[in-house]
Amino acid sequence: MLAKKMIRDIMKHKTQFLSIFLMAFLGMFLFAGIGSECVGLEVNVGNFYEDTNLADGWIYSPYLNDLFLEQVNILGPTTQMERQLVVDSTADFENNPEIMLHFVENNTISKFYLIEGEPLDINDSNGVWLDKGFADANGLEVGDNISFESEGYEIEKEIRGLGYSPEYVYQVSSFSLSPEHNKFGFAYLSYKAFPEDTVPYNVLNVKFDGDGETFGKLVDYRLNGYYNSFVDRSNHPSVNQFSQEITKHKMMADIFPVVFIIISMLILLTTMTRIIAHQRNQIGILKASGFRNKTLTLHYVSYGFWIVLIGSFLGLILGPMILPQLFYPSMIRSYQLPIWSPAWSMNFAFVMVLIVLFSLSVSYFTVSSISNEKPSDAIRPKAPKVSTSGFIEKLKIWRRLSFNVRWNYRDAKRNKLRGLMTIIGVMGCSALLVGAFGLYDGLNDVKEWEYNQINHYDSKLVIEGDALTSQIDNVAGEVNGSKIMEGSVEIESDTLKKSGSLLVLDDTPLITPTDDDWNKMELKDDEVSISHKMADMLGIGVGDTVKWHIMGSNKWVKTKIDRIHADPISQGIIMSPDKLEKLGLNYTPTSIITSEHVNKTFEGIKTINSIDDIEDNWDNITETMWLIIYVLTFFACVLAIVVLYNLGLLSFTEIEREISTLKVFGFKSNDLRRLLLTQNLFFTVIGFILGIPLGLYILGLMWQSSGDAFYLIPSLTVTNVLLTAAIIFTLSIVVNLMFSSKIKKLNIVESLKSIE
Repeated sequence: MLAKKMIRDIMKHKTQFLSIFLMAFLGMFLFAGIGSECVGLEVNVGNFYEDTNLADGWIYSPYLNDLFLEQVNILGPTTQMERQLVVDSTADFENNPEIMLHFVENNTISKFYLIEGEPLDINDSNGVWLDKGFADANGLEVGDNISFESEGYEIEKEIRGLGYSPEYVYQVSSFSLSPEHNKFGFAYLSYKAFPEDTVPYNVLNVKFDGDGETFGKLVDYRLNGYYNSFVDRSNHPSVNQFSQEITKHKMMADIFPVVFIIISMLILLTTMTRIIAHQRNQIGILKASGFRNKTLTLHYVSYGFWIVLIGSFLGLILGPMILPQLFYPSMIRSYQLPIWSPAWSMNFAFVMVLIVLFSLSVSYFTVSSISNEKPSDAIRPKAPKVSTSGFIEKLKIWRRLSFNVRWNYRDAKRNKLRGLMTIIGVMGCSALLVGAFGLYDGLNDVKEWEYNQINHYDSKLVIEGDALTSQIDNVAGEVNGSKIMEGSVEIESDTLKKSGSLLVLDDTPLITPTDDDWNKMELKDDEVSISHKMADMLGIGVGDTVKWHIMGSNKWVKTKIDRIHADPISQGIIMSPDKLEKLGLNYTPTSIITSEHVNKTFEGIKTINSIDDIEDNWDNITETMWLIIYVLTFFACVLAIVVLYNLGLLSFTEIEREISTLKVFGFKSNDLRRLLLTQNLFFTVIGFILGIPLGLYILGLMWQSSGDAFYLIPSLTVTNVLLTAAIIFTLSIVVNLMFSSKIKKLNIVESLKSIE
């Protein structure tokens, strides 16, 4: 009988229970869906690294002879080593794509992962094993011939196989911001394929026990001066970028479930409170008929239990099946893995159990107030709460306040829990909207800051590595351009070491460093400036000294920091050519920038990128971030509607008798609707105000998860606040208007006789 009663009650309050179901479903759907994608990424890339025996570190040195290997081998943590020759080359295609050639000794560390063709044969001097992404983008297949030009050598080989490399899960060329597989790729060859008898190995892949920092110190102690740099796995560009991508998705998986679980429990609390209040008389009758308190408690607790259990279970099943497929298309365009599949974690089941336990606790809380009452007390309506005069009501100004204000103040005092739930619900919705719109503003700010406030050129001509100085000067003069030098550096403070960028430029108006407020900074010829985020990561400031070297060179220099600039996507140091030369380093231009739109080819120029091409690359990089914005905005609006409607319904239920009394006294429906709207807007304002700092905190977490390369101070714009306020308050007013018909149809006699 009680089971039938439960079904009838659920159908009668189907809107509220549907909301509970949806919130429990969506909370688990998002947590398990995004979580399974994150776990899947970790498992898939972990298996890939394990199958290919990814190196724990890379030692870059031109002295990889037997003595060097012996010195590395006798280091305690070293377990395995393998030499490679890694050189730049260009493939013989119209667009001269850049190919990184790996001449390997035995292919045992960071192995080539075969997808099509024959396994890599270390004795095959005529074959090449090519990047599958590059091959697909350029229409190449197994059996085709391909030619490379590198350091004066012409190398033509037959493609034996296509596949992936653990060192190129994320790969970008030196002239691009995002992966462009038609312009950049890698290839593996046997050391016997090298045109000379002696292979000048320049990279030593190592496997070792322990952490990379300790091993790096041992290498520096043993081989200082005989190697250019050491990079451990966590700092490898590909590994680091993919790790940051996983962190960004984990942040989403952590934020969404918390908000949805809280909201679902709030809705359950309001719904069960409403049911218990309306069925107080029924509960008294059931008690008088012999039903035990335990039976009735179990009956009402089961309402939320079954709804939340079914909703969360469906979310647990459907989330991993649907959500990962939403993110994979943009991920596949940026990263290369042989397998893309979600993975399961017991944490998903634990969270589902936790949600169900919360629902039991909430339901028990709502029924506990009446379950222990005597049948004679329970069968009578609960006496209305009495509000005593407080400090504010004793002030002289109290009598000058309108009836609307005084009535709502006293009603809020009597129903503090309802007000608190409304504030919390609106606060969560506002925080998600502030975070979503803040992320939207931030992405637009980065684009505007980088490509309009800092960079003012129209075309960027990337110089070939073997270009002559005369060729570079001729091209620069013909396009009326300025030469710049860009590169990768390793910067070390007293406590930390970080990889960053180097920009060497003369007094050109085409690139203007800025401060945090986007104001142009004038750098003198003898000054060195470090980016704000790099300075924060290294824990340094103006006047401090850092040690750094250009990647590929073993010459370290010490530099005093004179200025700190701000850059949204490039973290490193800036100086003039004169300053670089004074430090004993060669000024070697890598690009020519010009305000003219250049579309013809020049001798000594590898490729030409327009600012529009670079901005398109930026749009590709931020594709996943835009997806996050859309998801946040959509679900924040859904939450706002559900929360405001259910709490409005609870408010109407709790003051139903008071509204009937006011109608008897002559208050019109519009006056009563205004009473409800005033209180609703009051709580909405409080929740909105409290949601703003919470939204800024969420926004800060989003930017932190973007990685070391991005720098932007989370900010709150007037547009963000106004747009969030417009959505929240519009929904609040619309929901309030939905109760107009309930006020008009209210049975005054039934409501007033409820306490007889």
